[in-house]
Amino acid sequence: MAAFLQWRRFVFFDKETVKDQSENGKNFQLPVGISACDSGRGHIVLGDMDGQIWFLTRSLQLSSFQAYKLRVTHLYQLKQHNILVSVGQDEPGINPLVKVWNLDKKDSGSPLCTRIFPAIPGNKPTEVSCLSVHENLNFMAIGFTDGSVVLTKGDITRDRHSKTLSLHEGNCPITGLAFRQAGKVTHLFVATLEKVQCYTLSVKEYPRIELDTHGCALRCSALTDPSQDSQFIVAGDECVYLYQPDERGPCFAFDGHKLLTHWHRGYLLLLTHNNKSPSKSDYGSRQTSPTEKHILTIYDLDNKFIAYSAAFDDVIDVLAEWGSFYVLTRDKTLYMLQEKDTQTKLEMLFKKNLFVMAINLAKSQHLDNDGLSEIFRQYGDHLYVKGDHDGAIQQYIRTIGKLEPSYVIRKFLDAQRIHNLTAYLQALHRQSLANADHTTLLLNCYTKLKDSSKLEEFIKSNESEVHFDVEIAIKVLRQAGYHSHAVFLAERHMHHEWYLKIQLEDLKNYQEALRYIGRLPFDQAESNMKRYGKTLMHHVPESTTILLKRLCTDYHPSKDSTDRDSLDRPAENKANPEEFIPVFANNPRELRAFLEHMIKVDPFSPEGVYDTLLELRLQDWAHEQDPGKKKALQEAALSLLRSDNTVFDKALVLCQMHNFKEGVLYLYEKGKLFQQIMHYHMQNEEYGKVVEACKRYGDSEVCLWEQALGYFARKEDNCKAYISEVLQHIDENNLMPPLLVVQTLAHNSTASLSVIKDYLINKLERETQQIEEDERKIQQYREETAHLRAEIQELKTCAKIFQKTKCSMCNSPLELPSVHFLCGHSFHQHCLESFAESEAECPTCTPENRKVMDMLRAQDQKRDLHDHFHRQLKCSNDGFSVIADYFGRGVFNKLTLITDPPGGKSGAGNLEAEFSRDLLINTKRNV
Repeated sequence: MAAFLQWRRFVFFDKETVKDQSENGKNFQLPVGISACDSGRGHIVLGDMDGQIWFLTRSLQLSSFQAYKLRVTHLYQLKQHNILVSVGQDEPGINPLVKVWNLDKKDSGSPLCTRIFPAIPGNKPTEVSCLSVHENLNFMAIGFTDGSVVLTKGDITRDRHSKTLSLHEGNCPITGLAFRQAGKVTHLFVATLEKVQCYTLSVKEYPRIELDTHGCALRCSALTDPSQDSQFIVAGDECVYLYQPDERGPCFAFDGHKLLTHWHRGYLLLLTHNNKSPSKSDYGSRQTSPTEKHILTIYDLDNKFIAYSAAFDDVIDVLAEWGSFYVLTRDKTLYMLQEKDTQTKLEMLFKKNLFVMAINLAKSQHLDNDGLSEIFRQYGDHLYVKGDHDGAIQQYIRTIGKLEPSYVIRKFLDAQRIHNLTAYLQALHRQSLANADHTTLLLNCYTKLKDSSKLEEFIKSNESEVHFDVEIAIKVLRQAGYHSHAVFLAERHMHHEWYLKIQLEDLKNYQEALRYIGRLPFDQAESNMKRYGKTLMHHVPESTTILLKRLCTDYHPSKDSTDRDSLDRPAENKANPEEFIPVFANNPRELRAFLEHMIKVDPFSPEGVYDTLLELRLQDWAHEQDPGKKKALQEAALSLLRSDNTVFDKALVLCQMHNFKEGVLYLYEKGKLFQQIMHYHMQNEEYGKVVEACKRYGDSEVCLWEQALGYFARKEDNCKAYISEVLQHIDENNLMPPLLVVQTLAHNSTASLSVIKDYLINKLERETQQIEEDERKIQQYREETAHLRAEIQELKTCAKIFQKTKCSMCNSPLELPSVHFLCGHSFHQHCLESFAESEAECPTCTPENRKVMDMLRAQDQKRDLHDHFHRQLKCSNDGFSVIADYFGRGVFNKLTLITDPPGGKSGAGNLEAEFSRDLLINTKRNV
């Protein structure tokens, strides 16, 4: 129970008398004889003792209509419908009538009365004490002074759709009624002078629950709004009770005789006077002495303070409308209580340093987060100035998200209140509003306080609760020397680079770092081995080599011993072993093992693997002294060269660097560098192998014999045998002119004429034979030319006799018309026209003539092309490009002509003679 005397008093309402502007600012005058009041739907409704109902608008316009003949006793204005329910009398005696008015419709200028029925419980004449209507228009409850309650169920605006029943009977007058709707459940609270009860109307039997054994006076009950769970308020002389449909709720000790109770927008209004009622039977007595003051008090039950309290003379009623409270008094004066705005109320509380109350008030007024944050800040500043740093930091924490964190951090850094600063930074991280600097500061606070438990709690929180920049936290912990905590964070949040950096650079735990890399996915394991491979190889070479073998063959992340490898293994992952060769910079033994493993498991390893392994084997071969081992190493190196996986140029350089003769010669032969092979033998003065090289590769490159002859010619040693052998081959294949041979051997002072005696004799004999053959052909060509000239002369001067009797085409006897050619061939006219391509040429001689003509045209083209080639070569800046272009077009290819088959005349001499003859005899003559 809250003590009334402990509640603070404030003046959160401004009191003013309502003025009538149309009457020169005089006080507004209410109608005389007001007997009932209510408000809602934008107007105040008043009933008087003459049976009139008055409507007061916000602009203070009064209007009325005659509702009853005698008087109005009760009014109920619905809030959600423009429906007014009234109780009054049309005739003397106890005969109250209930009328339902539709204010939206008019009847002769007055609101339309949709329903009239007498309010009599069980045909017993009794007075109506209270009235309540459900907002859904389906229920109306009327309380009587004899303790009866009549319930109208159905459409209350029509007689046809509703029925009336007696809900409650008793001996104590009904003092209060209120409907409560919660979902689909409807309750009716009934208050008497002695009891408080609740009916459930959504159940057929209308079950009743007795909530309390003491009641209240008339007009001393009300229903709170839904924000207070629609509780039923009963105001007694000593306490105010709140009720739920099934139980009694809290109570408040508000002393004084209660005359009126209202609830509006979170405020409880009580009208009291200090004299207690003489007896409970005086349930409706509102008569007081003319000089007695009524005290109107407005309570804020949520925030536990009095928002307003003032004395009034003889109050009729207090109504809430247009956002204010209106107090009606018997002297026809209307007072308005206007609530101050929230900011004004807060400033009043701030002046009194009532920050807690200001916070509660702001929440109840639904102030936005910015406004609340500002209150928390002011409250925090107030506590900070007072020296209550713990309390201040709690208020500052509530400003997170609205107030700039640096405002708070600066205060507590200056005050050296690390504990409070730590609490604030923790809250900042919990709300995920911390930046990297905040994380750094918080971790520094932990380390400065040496609070390992808090530090572990911070970094070992659930992953869903991590509200800080993990990378920043790792950096700070590492700098502070908390390497184990930094490693934990890096491993947990998969910051692999930081984990490895700390393990290798700070903890020097190389084996653990290697194990960690082996558990990473392929891409990350590959990148980290490239980064830290040299360091790991220097300290743990064997384990590092094993991991690299895994990484470059068929890598799968290793698992804990408690895990089993899945049967469905992921796709094969292999790194390029060539990229890891620099890792073995100072570990040749491990490098050799790694490379040999790679070519064993993967014969198609990159060329760099084979080249590096070849270099290692050549180094071993060069330094080996044992002949047996040296031979084995030689075979191993040659096997790499024969594998065709090495880069030719690199392998050749390596073999030359290590003077590996077998490898050099193998590579020369593989690359068809036959001249280099011979030069290699020449440099080593291996005469026999020079000749052998000429024999093996001379067919591919003829110039080898010439080079060999020149090589031996320059030697002053006795090389007669080798020179003779070379000359014999040159002579047999006619590779060099004799004069060039003599000039070449002239450089050798030891070579005598006997060396080339046989060569020269054979050469001269063959040339003599060639001269004789040429002279014979010359004589033959002369005779043929003379014969052709004679034949031409005969054709020019003598008649040609055609004696052919058969056609040369169809071999049938000739018939006129026929065609005869000077070459001696004759044809039928129709055969010539059918088979000859041209009537001017002999079909039989045409193929041979065409060959001659083509040869002549080719010679002409070559002659023109020769001139053009020389002109272009002379004018061009890049002569080599011109020559290459002509080679590509096949200009320098040897021209081959198809001549007569064997048996006919052949040779260059008779071609010209035949050509001249054919030109003369290939003339057509018609007979």
